[in-house]
Amino acid sequence: MSDIADVPPAVVGRLRVICGELPEAYEEPAWIGLRWRIRRGTFLHVYTTDERGSAYIDVDDPATLMTFRAPPGELAALAHAGPPFFRADWGVNVVGMVLDDETDWVEVAELVTDSYCVQAPRRLAFRLKAGG
Repeated sequence: MSDIADVPPAVVGRLRVICGELPEAYEEPAWIGLRWRIRRGTFLHVYTTDERGSAYIDVDDPATLMTFRAPPGELAALAHAGPPFFRADWGVNVVGMVLDDETDWVEVAELVTDSYCVQAPRRLAFRLKAGG
């Protein structure tokens, strides 16, 4: 397990705000970086690559990456969109995104919320979509 030292504090702070709005979501250290879960399912994982890079995307320098679940209708589009997106093959519906100075945090909030809805029990996903 790692601590969050490898993830920039500003990124962690933004993701905590986003995930804090999701019913019953919780944060925990992952084998590298942090992950957010609903029940026992991970809907978001964020980490920073080291000198070994990433198994999913070629990066020249250390990069902060986020992996998340995509709904079936968006999976192919995101997986083939190109930078900052990439396909992460550790799950059938997992996509990744490079987080950098150009990141659109409104888009990140939408992607994280969609990922949560993919993993959450229907009751919680419905409650979120209904606004309460």
